[in-house]
Amino acid sequence: MPSRRTLLKGLALAAASSAVPLPAFAAAEHIPPLRQMRGMWIASVVNINWPSKPGLSAEQQKAEYLAWLDVAVQRKLNSVFVQIRPTADAFWPSPFEPWSQYLTGTQGQDPGYDPLGFAVAETHKRGLAFHAWFNPYRVSMQADPAKLHPDHPGRKHPDWILPFGGKLYYNPGMPEVRKFCQDAMMDAVTRYDIDGLHFDDYFYPTNTTAFDDSAAFAQHGAGFPDLATWRRHNVDLMVQEMQQLVLRAKPDIAWGISPSGIWRNKASDPLGSETSGGQSYDGLHADTRGWVKKGWLDYIAPQLYWYMGQPPADYTKLVPWWSDVASGTSTLLWIGQAAYKAGDPAQAVEWQAPDELSRHLTLNREHPEIGGDIWYNANDVKVDRIGSISTAVNDHYQRPALAPVLPRLAGGKAPNRPLLAHAVRKQGGVEVRAVATGRARPFLFAIYRFDSGAPSGAFADARNLVAVVPLDQHQAVWTDPEGRRGHHYYVVAVDRANRTSQPSDGIKVT
Repeated sequence: MPSRRTLLKGLALAAASSAVPLPAFAAAEHIPPLRQMRGMWIASVVNINWPSKPGLSAEQQKAEYLAWLDVAVQRKLNSVFVQIRPTADAFWPSPFEPWSQYLTGTQGQDPGYDPLGFAVAETHKRGLAFHAWFNPYRVSMQADPAKLHPDHPGRKHPDWILPFGGKLYYNPGMPEVRKFCQDAMMDAVTRYDIDGLHFDDYFYPTNTTAFDDSAAFAQHGAGFPDLATWRRHNVDLMVQEMQQLVLRAKPDIAWGISPSGIWRNKASDPLGSETSGGQSYDGLHADTRGWVKKGWLDYIAPQLYWYMGQPPADYTKLVPWWSDVASGTSTLLWIGQAAYKAGDPAQAVEWQAPDELSRHLTLNREHPEIGGDIWYNANDVKVDRIGSISTAVNDHYQRPALAPVLPRLAGGKAPNRPLLAHAVRKQGGVEVRAVATGRARPFLFAIYRFDSGAPSGAFADARNLVAVVPLDQHQAVWTDPEGRRGHHYYVVAVDRANRTSQPSDGIKVT
């Protein structure tokens, strides 16, 4: 006799494939989410992911990027976060900052094509969202200003930059620097068809006086009780003003940050987490909790790069803490997952368990505030050491998922209802063809399958969703390998903000 747990799992799998309602005793079994962030970071700084090394030809760089998109599709992701301004430089022809050295090996050298334009277009062809990842203040991974391109803003304005720890940084305390950085980043936002503007966890590099911004503090810090408070104010201004710039220029895109995972420890602040690690509030002068509570972000994706039970910073303690922070706010919560630690022999024994990351996502289910995950980094998602990524995908990504809708956009105009042109049996399954209607072309078609007609609420249940398909011009054709006579198909249009249309009329396969 199979165990009760085995029976429940089998029933859940059957429901997922056939949309048969679960019996009452199986109701507690997990129902997959219809909407879930499934992203990965593609890093360019020091050629971590793309391009894999400087000096590759344009065609080699393009081929590498397409291979990363193949990884995203294979792992059933719906979004990529691509680093396009790693060190005050650009992966597009920017009028503000030079071409990135990570493209050609020489800062300022034209790579022979527009990497950002290419990446955005190819990402969208595969039905994936493109989030443009910027590092706001880092200027160089080395500390000699003379090695910057002669036309680099740091050379033209040497007072804008400060050395620290073998690197160069823009000085966040200078208003003209903050405006310049915002203008440089917004250039990409306004000129390219991106889906999001994304910051990582680097703000001020340290809380020590070794980062010598004393002159800027003397000039601009009047009225602040100390250097740390002034620095936090400067970062707050960057975050708050970026929100306003995005809302004015491209209100349909997402604006968010992936900070380090600890705001403050409870020993420092009663509102803090039960941890004893580095604190973003004190170390990086990033009031990450405050940004959520003040509504300055569309989403926050804290980097919870610790295993479950880790003494200084326990994943099982930080997940409920962040969930509580996001609860009742308009800020979505996604979790940054440390794919790079799983199976790394230099890491703790807990990271050698193939199911560690999958268990993270299982815990997330207990916290409805969590709307998905972003994996760092793309190479680790690809190589799948010890099967950690494939385990998580098999356990949690079996059904397709639409990306989340920002709360502020949820009430916007929905896309037009599509036309389901046919659902016919062919060799290899059932071919479904859907066509967009109206002048505005949707981004995706979500295809639903039922054993009989669609019951009430059926289109909110991911167990009925069998595919999410990008359009080719105004239509999409997809073959369901599990389709058979008697199945009923419907199609829903999805726009770039992930809003959905009313379902099409259904077709029964004969």
